[in-house]
Amino acid sequence: MTTIVHTDPKTNQELMDFLGSRARNAAAQLAKLNPCVKNDALLAIAKAIDDRAAEIAQENQRDIDKAPEYGLTDAQIDRLRLNDKRIGEMIMALRQVAELEDPVGSIFDMKTRPNGLRVGRMRAPIGVIGIIYESRPNVTVDAGALCVKSGNAVILRGGKEAFHSNTILAKIMNEAGSGAGLPANAVQLVPTTDREMVGLMAKADAFIDLIIPRGGKGLIERVVQEATIPVIKHYDGICHVFVDAHADLDMAVMIAVNSKTQRPGVCNAMETLLVHKRVAEEYLKRLALTLQKKGTEVRGDARTRELIPWANEATLEDWSTEYLDNILSVAVVESFDDAVQHINRFGSRHTDAIVTRDYHRAMRFLREVDSACVFVNASTRFSDGGEFGMGCEIGISTDKLHARGPMGLVELTSAKFVVFGDGQVRQ
Repeated sequence: MTTIVHTDPKTNQELMDFLGSRARNAAAQLAKLNPCVKNDALLAIAKAIDDRAAEIAQENQRDIDKAPEYGLTDAQIDRLRLNDKRIGEMIMALRQVAELEDPVGSIFDMKTRPNGLRVGRMRAPIGVIGIIYESRPNVTVDAGALCVKSGNAVILRGGKEAFHSNTILAKIMNEAGSGAGLPANAVQLVPTTDREMVGLMAKADAFIDLIIPRGGKGLIERVVQEATIPVIKHYDGICHVFVDAHADLDMAVMIAVNSKTQRPGVCNAMETLLVHKRVAEEYLKRLALTLQKKGTEVRGDARTRELIPWANEATLEDWSTEYLDNILSVAVVESFDDAVQHINRFGSRHTDAIVTRDYHRAMRFLREVDSACVFVNASTRFSDGGEFGMGCEIGISTDKLHARGPMGLVELTSAKFVVFGDGQVRQ
């Protein structure tokens, strides 16, 4: 069936078709664009954001001022905020992505068959990516940069709470990118916050090749239920730190405090702390002093509350809750196996860490914990594309197929088989 594309869209469906058609045309041009042009465009965007930082901050403040109307928590407002440091981080991410090797067209896994055929695989763009996200306006720049560099057009649908921030960032990206040689409409922001557009994007299989939702569980579940195109999910970040019986307790205090309090409102912040019973008394009494100074609410099991008298009682629901706030659930476990079982039962397969000096336990933890990112002796806050050397990320996939963990350039490509022959025919 042919889709009629309206050049002056009046309804949300007409708008979706209009954006989708423009994205499909842009994707065809991006797929064959010289890497130098893409890199120059990213650097031009970085300069434009730097030059217009005051304008970005002004538009972001409009969103911050409206945040109370939406009932956002302090942690959610923190995710929304674009201060000088975070604008600087966006600029740095653009420059880092420009420096990364372009995956498009690279050939790998080449093998020669007995008949002389050489069979390998070539990386190619996916096509048009749809990103549906909430709160964090830096996603606009991160997603746009990664999609452009990997040869994909992108349609962005941000939340109403960040509408002004997203709008100015998308405008700057388009103006600077087009001026540096990118095809028009390589990065498009849906110009409405009408929730109907979420469903329309999820069903736009004539135009969009992949949907990536980033936000609360309700948003992701809706997209998964309604989508007629592939979805890569970024579910809850119910991240754990397990302090093993063989942990360096000074290190364990430092890692737990950083994992929880450095920025509580993000998906890689720790939500549950598990402590082996052999070190629980000494460790929790030391940790409690710092958490109290940080204003952290502790919700603990019975043993935790004996050791931290001011802790509140943890319910069954707490173990499977992503607080995105300065709240921490704590449990004392009987054994290493109990810790792993707890993580695999209540976790979200995002990021989990062990603190231990026992090599064999560390390796068992890496093998047995079923999560996208598994750490030994490091803060969960490092679960991030930028920290992994990807420049930035388009999300952290908790799926197991196609991409798992932080998604960078390579994860935004597909691979097709390529075959080189010299006249071979099949007998």
